[in-house]
Amino acid sequence: MIRALHRWPGLVALALVTVLTLSGAVLSIFPAADRISAPQAEAGLSVAELGTRIQAAYPGVEQIRRAPSGRITAYWFDQGAPGAAVIDPATGQGVASADPNQTERWLTNLHRSLFLGAGGRIAMAAGAAAMLVLALSGAALVARRAGGWRRWFAPVQGPLAGRLHTEIARVAVFGLVLSSATALWMSAATFELLPDGAAGPVFPAEVSGETGVALGAIDQLQATPVAELRELSFPYPDDATDVFTLKTDQGTGYIDQGTGALLSWADLAGWDRVNETIYMLHTGQGAAALGLLLGVMALGVPALGATGVLVWLAGRRGRPRIRGNQPASRAETILLVGSEGGSTWGFAATLHRALTDAGHSVHAAPMSGFDPARYGRAERFIVLAATYGDGDAPASAKGFLDRLGRLETVPAAPLAVLGFGDRSFPEYCAFAAAVDRGAQDKGWVQLVPFDTVDRQSPQDFARWGRALGQALGIDLELSHQPVPPVSQQLTLLSRRDYGAEVQAPMAILRFALPKATPWQRLTGQGFARFRAGDLLGILPDGSALPRLYSLASARRDGFVEIVVRKHPGGLCSGQLTALQPGDTVSAFLRRNPGFQPDRGRTPLILIGAGTGIGPLAGFVRGNARQRPVHLFFGMRHPDSDFLYGEDLPVWQAEGRLSRIVTAVSRGVRPHYVQDALRAEAPEVARLIRDGARVMVCGGRDMAAGVAEALTEILAPSGMTPAVLKAEGRYAEDVY
Repeated sequence: MIRALHRWPGLVALALVTVLTLSGAVLSIFPAADRISAPQAEAGLSVAELGTRIQAAYPGVEQIRRAPSGRITAYWFDQGAPGAAVIDPATGQGVASADPNQTERWLTNLHRSLFLGAGGRIAMAAGAAAMLVLALSGAALVARRAGGWRRWFAPVQGPLAGRLHTEIARVAVFGLVLSSATALWMSAATFELLPDGAAGPVFPAEVSGETGVALGAIDQLQATPVAELRELSFPYPDDATDVFTLKTDQGTGYIDQGTGALLSWADLAGWDRVNETIYMLHTGQGAAALGLLLGVMALGVPALGATGVLVWLAGRRGRPRIRGNQPASRAETILLVGSEGGSTWGFAATLHRALTDAGHSVHAAPMSGFDPARYGRAERFIVLAATYGDGDAPASAKGFLDRLGRLETVPAAPLAVLGFGDRSFPEYCAFAAAVDRGAQDKGWVQLVPFDTVDRQSPQDFARWGRALGQALGIDLELSHQPVPPVSQQLTLLSRRDYGAEVQAPMAILRFALPKATPWQRLTGQGFARFRAGDLLGILPDGSALPRLYSLASARRDGFVEIVVRKHPGGLCSGQLTALQPGDTVSAFLRRNPGFQPDRGRTPLILIGAGTGIGPLAGFVRGNARQRPVHLFFGMRHPDSDFLYGEDLPVWQAEGRLSRIVTAVSRGVRPHYVQDALRAEAPEVARLIRDGARVMVCGGRDMAAGVAEALTEILAPSGMTPAVLKAEGRYAEDVY
């Protein structure tokens, strides 16, 4: 609900909100410029003294105004001709024209009404309302993504567009809420939708009938500092019944022009102070620094709009169009999907189509939008959930477990949970299993027992579908054909071979970087944007299931590089290791934000063995800022499989690599990478205590051994790998 509330006002009102914020950002400059350029009154100068100086220079002065910026303007008549000037309060002389800034006036009219009068004011008020909805719903989404309001500035991961959108929103949202709320208040005041303020002072019924009092003889003017002046209006010439009108920050009063006596006074009402404060907060008049700050925050709106559209387009690309998707309030079957790369949505589309053909009304939606109050006619719930990273929720399932945990009562309709994953990973279907456990702990009735699909197996899916159909009393045959991802042809440039001597053939394969179209560069599609640690998907001949390899290069390196080991009987690895320069292969990119170095300067401890050095070498190669990097690398024998052995000394000489510690397992004394860590225990413990981040890449057994070694090393300091993971300081890419 919050996501939809955030998305659609943004898409519909993007152009209007952009005009509103950009014009407001430029207008925020003028109060500061006015404050800097306007001559300021000296401290302690009274209104009486200021008026005397101006009256001496301009005997026909009729009015003196002081703007919130401190600029003083005088208006007069000289031989019947009107005049006005910005005044230097030190001399009373004019120093600049009082004519309004035409650029500022034009921008103000654009900002307030689009030059369309009352109709334009209504449109801009609607834009302000849309911006307020966007800011508040965006704040809720940022808090949800960060894990709560207290973790507002916690590090975020994910595709670049999503990260930029969140980072900008974290800062800009405060200003946008303030600007849009005050804009709506001012619009309501313009259309007289707010109550009137208190009345001003009563005009005196009787005056002395005398004229000519000197300004210096008027006690009220002597007692009023210029810093509190707003306006001083002089009596009309030769009219003994007229009076001085004094307006200050404290109130408004009338002064006899013959005796100088204060005839009546009214303090500024509280309601007026509220309106003036809101005007100041919105325009920056009287608070130039705040105005500039709000203007800078407003500049974030075009960036938020652009990144928001990119995030929306990426979401649509990752989710197939499901025909006949029923509204949530009318559907009998609620199909909730948790997907990271989009493949689970393909299974959801197959299930949706089969159930629809069987006469069911089905609503498919992301798990992140789970809200039992919306499903008024639901007779069953089905959850298809992938697992991201180390047992975490995938992108479209963020917040589901939290909302499930907060439910006082679960829906009466039964639930079926199906997990998607890869059995070669230690956290196989861990998130889906957590959903099933959470539902059972809440007493949610099961429709069918929890089950899993391994490596996108159509056979596993069909088997589960038959069990589901039996529970529903229908014949349900799920024939799923995985939709291969959009791929490009990569041409092999070069290869470096290792490991033949130890019967473990490996190769560093470097492919030419495909050319990116302007649209791909803008949206980050294809190979237009990637980093070391992201995943390269290879579609081997004779299989619809891609294999994923960690990238050892980034876009800025100008090539695509992976490290491959030939596995006995391995379809993909066999084809890759047989490639020769000039050969091509079909490939695609998949982001891997959970395995990326953070942007800080704290040390990195990189730990890998065998082909696991691939992304770690990419991190070292990209370390142009010379962040301290300590590499622990395990190999079988340095003469056979010392991957990147030619590059590492060069990177160390360039300052990209602080040091390298190797472990050789095929020698007189077999030594593994976890043994190398134990040998360096004091230094490793010191680095981690000082904030170092640990990144591990390689096989499951190696990763388990590394975690065990680090548990021993960190025990005296009270830390564990689990604690480091919770702090975002321990990342694994294991296979």
